[in-house]
Amino acid sequence: MRNEETAFPNYWRTRKEITSHRRVMSPVLLLALLGVTFPLPGVQALLCQFGTGYDVWNVSQLPLHWTPKEISCDSGLGCQDTLVLIESGPQVGFVLSKGCTEAKDQEPRVTEHRMGPGLSVLSYTYVCRHKDFCNNLVTTAPLWTPQPPADPGSLRCPVCLSMEGCPEGTTEEMCPKGTTHCYNGLLRLRGGGIFSNLRVQGCLPQPGCNLLNGTQEIGPVRMTENCNTKGVQELLCQFGTLKEVWNVSQLPVHWTPKEISCDSGLGCQDTLVLIESGPQVSLVLSKGCTEAKDREPRVTEHRMGPGLSVLSYTYVCRHKDFCNNLVTTAPLWTPQPPADPGSLRCPVCLSMEGCPEGTTEEMCPKGTTHCYNGLLRLRGGGIFSNLRVQGCLPQPGCNLLNGTQEIGPVRMTENCNTKGEPRP
Repeated sequence: MRNEETAFPNYWRTRKEITSHRRVMSPVLLLALLGVTFPLPGVQALLCQFGTGYDVWNVSQLPLHWTPKEISCDSGLGCQDTLVLIESGPQVGFVLSKGCTEAKDQEPRVTEHRMGPGLSVLSYTYVCRHKDFCNNLVTTAPLWTPQPPADPGSLRCPVCLSMEGCPEGTTEEMCPKGTTHCYNGLLRLRGGGIFSNLRVQGCLPQPGCNLLNGTQEIGPVRMTENCNTKGVQELLCQFGTLKEVWNVSQLPVHWTPKEISCDSGLGCQDTLVLIESGPQVSLVLSKGCTEAKDREPRVTEHRMGPGLSVLSYTYVCRHKDFCNNLVTTAPLWTPQPPADPGSLRCPVCLSMEGCPEGTTEEMCPKGTTHCYNGLLRLRGGGIFSNLRVQGCLPQPGCNLLNGTQEIGPVRMTENCNTKGEPRP
């Protein structure tokens, strides 16, 4: 698997970074997390800590700490914590998923999937509903106790943990006593907001491809293991997610994606959704691997005003590495001349964090007759977020997407049963 390091620009400049997980030489892990969302009035929604993280650290940097965000879950869902630590020599692979879940409540559980000598795998899982933010794990401390150095054996193996692939000719290290075989495998991590591969090399006390001792799922994260890494036909794709609200004047937006090696048979996909309301534009981007069939680049006008507009771009390909090479909103966005004003005034807002009460009303364009106020729930393709939408429409109702429920891998559900019904 090839995976080159790319430099991300400052988050608040015109060029914004895609959600990624890069190593920083600090024990405080700043996760790429979504923003705060708000529950719908009258719905018993649980507030949970939310975020994902995956990276490789030196053992000397543990324990790690992180600062999660918050999310309002759908009614009936619980909060979950999932933490996995994989140790090989001086390195530790770190996988974290926090958020909403359909799973039943589960007491905090630490599982020793493999405890050496050599490679070790530990996990922490917890599901709760008894109070808001009950999934309050913010450190690796409950899962990590420094161990004394093991007595050396006679075996030497390549030792490596990497989200980007271990280079050929990785330096061999002395294995601990009790190990007899060298391990070389790829763990594919999918689910719970995680979509990544972890290359693992190290020492084991027996042969075979069973690093997880039969475990295939830890919390919401599915794990598949492949030790036949040579000759596997894997497609390399651009990878990342982005969800943000911009001013129209800031478009076109550009981004620098990461790279990922997909499972054999999967393709690459680009999904971009732009929702415009007055001077604001919401951008939702998903790039990565997909099981979907190949599809030519397609621009769809789900709604084209007057007032609120919704555009999308989708593409699925397999003909070459990194074929999902969309890096700008330019193909989807053409500046429009100012619309003639009408007589209707409506609150106008796009926000991942909720529109405040008393949002300033603006003059709607000619041809609009109703104010819209709804919540879009965005799920899938690495996206798990809510978007509050207020603006002007030429007809009443709760049908902003004109019946569309899925754009690429992103499922979209609409709810207009919010406080302050849209005015006629």
